[in-house]
Amino acid sequence: MVSGSGTILEAILEAGLDVALVVADRPCRALRVAEDAGVATTLVDRRDYGGFTAGFDREAYSAALVGALSDQHIDLVAMAGFGTVTTSTFPAAYEGRVLNTHPSLLPDFKGWHAVAQALAAHVSESGCTVHLATAELDEGPILAQRRVPVLPEDSEETLHERIKSVERALYPAVITRVMAALAQGREPASLEGALEET
Repeated sequence: MVSGSGTILEAILEAGLDVALVVADRPCRALRVAEDAGVATTLVDRRDYGGFTAGFDREAYSAALVGALSDQHIDLVAMAGFGTVTTSTFPAAYEGRVLNTHPSLLPDFKGWHAVAQALAAHVSESGCTVHLATAELDEGPILAQRRVPVLPEDSEETLHERIKSVERALYPAVITRVMAALAQGREPASLEGALEET
């Protein structure tokens, strides 16, 4: 599931992972990345549900996402820069099967502006977290984390890029391990904390 430039999706594809479908919440470069790789795409456009206004029908949108994924018999979801917060309908439909990558060392700095929050807090390190998504924003069992230093001269852009460079290696590795666990009949939650050194 994507919303932006598709660099995380590119890393997933370059790792040779079997991507059955890419779903976006808005027109974006990531859809072109998927199409160029021969991967099926679906646009479940926020604008059809109220867009980015106070009238956004989050519940109907979440149900539409579930429908788009179930229509293609998807059994594991990897959010890759997906920018829409869903209602509990979505994670409930794929309980324990939704992965997310986040640009902070959770539980610190949740939400869309995590990198800016880290800089504002003057922390000495940040990083990325891969976790199982739940109904609560940026919660759920942590599968793996990678740390990066915060440098005195960092801007939001330079720190975010350094985090993304680590994220592009970590996320495909964790997805690979989760897929192997599923193939062995193990649930992804069984890997909580086990992939810290991935």
